[in-house]
Amino acid sequence: MTKTESMARAPMSGEAEDGSAVSACGCGVGHGPPGRRAVGVDPAAKERNLKRLRRIEGQVRGLQRMVEDDRYCADIMMQIASAHEALRSVGRELMRNHLKHCAAAAIRSGSEAAAEAMYEELLELMYRHAR
Repeated sequence: MTKTESMARAPMSGEAEDGSAVSACGCGVGHGPPGRRAVGVDPAAKERNLKRLRRIEGQVRGLQRMVEDDRYCADIMMQIASAHEALRSVGRELMRNHLKHCAAAAIRSGSEAAAEAMYEELLELMYRHAR
């Protein structure tokens, strides 16, 4: 990317005008590449999510085999619905952690700007994942 292209690019959410990471949620961690990191992650929740994601990975491989084997469309659609629900389950767990740690810290920080940024982020997450 040329300097002109990078200057013309609008900053991403959690990114300052110069492209550096900023902490919008008040959790003390830079948000935006390369500093975006989860905070306050319960090791048991992390392990549950990893286990679910591995299971989902297996489901997707199974879906590929079903398509390759010309399986009945309705059966494939049922398996797709199952994989969607499994992904939603991981998303709910991640949202719970985000609300408990990052969002709570931003809202309690006393910074009106941090709280407003977090409200906007939460609204965007809800709109995106409520489909």
